[in-house]
Amino acid sequence: MIVNLTRHWKWLLILIVVQFGCKSYNVRPNLTAEKRIELARLMFNNKDYVEAKTQYKILTLNNPGLRFIDEAQFFLAECHFNIKEYILAADEYSRLTRLYSKSPWVDDAYFKIALCNYKLSPKPALDQKYTKLAVLHFAAFIEDFPNSEIVPEAERLLKRCRTKLAEKEFKAGDLYRKLNINHAALVYFDSVLETYYDTKYAKDALFLRGESLYELDRKVEADKAFKEFIAKYPQSKLVSKAKSRIKEITSEVNKVRKANGVSPSAKQEQKKQ
Repeated sequence: MIVNLTRHWKWLLILIVVQFGCKSYNVRPNLTAEKRIELARLMFNNKDYVEAKTQYKILTLNNPGLRFIDEAQFFLAECHFNIKEYILAADEYSRLTRLYSKSPWVDDAYFKIALCNYKLSPKPALDQKYTKLAVLHFAAFIEDFPNSEIVPEAERLLKRCRTKLAEKEFKAGDLYRKLNINHAALVYFDSVLETYYDTKYAKDALFLRGESLYELDRKVEADKAFKEFIAKYPQSKLVSKAKSRIKEITSEVNKVRKANGVSPSAKQEQKKQ
């Protein structure tokens, strides 16, 4: 009996809170669309996003032909975004872009779709599905809305996403290199150099690519990689190591040629001819 009474009072308290909240905003079931959008705006401006979300949802479901329906749709998505429901927010922003493509809110919606995926992006060690989606959406936004005032922010976040993806690839390559699985390491270093060449990981990826090639006894390719590294990053602290490797490779190649009866000077003469 005591348990039942306790439950009764809990439910009564919840009802009182709900009623009080509704009364404070004067929520009536027969509100006109104009009054409801005003109420939703008030709730949103007061950061009562859960309450505002309900009102915007009612508007989008019951009033598809309203002149301000695109506003309701956009701010429904904004409510989800502001309470960190990023997957739901992205769906609602996408709905706006599909149904109301001429809306003045469309460019913001496209940016926010990218931002939702950015917010869902985890640490580099984890699956990067959302990071890759963010890259695609930020790039599309920059291309489709080049004059938007938020393009610089989109470019900044795009760079961060690409850097995170580069970090994941680079660390995988470095791990394989440390495990002496250099064939696998090369796959990841090449990925960084081909896809994420504009990130801070490209420099070390190029140097370690040379190291992996050296360990695989692919001396000519290693020599080329180290020389490319020196040319691209002459101020790097790794330049001295790259030069040492080049000397080692040159010495080893000369030893092989000498053993085969071909002197370095003879090789040079052959090239001139």
